[in-house]
Amino acid sequence: MNKQRTLDILQNVKNGTLSVEEALLKLRLQPFEDLGYAKPDHHRELRQGIAEVIYGEGKTAMQITGIAKALRNKGQDVILITRMSTENARAVQKNIPLVYHEIPRIGIIGELPKPNGIGTIVIATGGTCDIPVAEEAALTAEALGNEVNRVYDVGISGLHRLLSRLDIFMDAQVIVAIAGMEGALPSVIGGLVDCPVIAVPVSVGYGASFNGLSALLTMLNSCASGVSVVNIDNGFGAGYLASMINHQRKYKGETNENTIP
Repeated sequence: MNKQRTLDILQNVKNGTLSVEEALLKLRLQPFEDLGYAKPDHHRELRQGIAEVIYGEGKTAMQITGIAKALRNKGQDVILITRMSTENARAVQKNIPLVYHEIPRIGIIGELPKPNGIGTIVIATGGTCDIPVAEEAALTAEALGNEVNRVYDVGISGLHRLLSRLDIFMDAQVIVAIAGMEGALPSVIGGLVDCPVIAVPVSVGYGASFNGLSALLTMLNSCASGVSVVNIDNGFGAGYLASMINHQRKYKGETNENTIP
C-alpha cells in the first residue's frame, strides 16, 4: 500500500465516507503476500517512504515476474529490478512491459516519476570502467524521483577534469562518488563541497586492489568530513541513500504537500 492510498483512506475517514473499522481493515489487509518462493512487502512504502525493490540476481524469470505482478496488483507504479540478467529481462518482457538497461543490469517497470526532491544528485566516476555501478546508482535515484546529473571519468589522475566541472558539484544536494583503484575520488570531492558525499568503492583495479577492498579501505579512512561509504559495487545502495537525503525536509516545520490539513 503506497502513501497516497493511505492518505485517501484517512481523508475518507475524515469526510465520514469511511468508518474507522473499515479503514483499519483496509490498512491491515495483506501487509505482505505469500507467493511460496517470496513474500512481497506491500507496506514497505508506507513504513519507509520507498516501495520494495526486487533484487534480480539468483532469481528465475518466473519468480521475478510473479513478484512484479504482485507488486503491480497492489498499486506499485514503478518497480525497480536490480542485478537482472539479459536473459531474464527478455523472458519477463514477454509478460510485463519492462525497460531493460543492459550496462547496469537494471529493469524498470512503469514510467519514471517526475523529480520531486530538494535538489540535484550528482553521480561522479573516477573512470569509464565505473559506469556500470554509476548507472545502477543513477537509475535507482531517478526511479525514486530525483533529478540526476552524471559526471563521468573525472578521476584524480587528471584532476583538471574534475575541477572543470566544479560548478556542478558545488550546486549538488548530495554527491555519489564512485571509484576503483586507490579510491581517492570521494576524499577529493569531499574537500571541495558543502553537501554529503556517498562513496562507492568499485572492484576495478590491478591485483593489489583486491577486487575493491583497497578502495573501500581508502574511503573508510577519508580525511574529508561528510563522506559516508557503502559496500563494494553497491550502486543501488548509494542511489537509494542519496534519494533519502534529497527528500529530507529542509526545515522541521515544513509540511509535505500531501499532508492532510
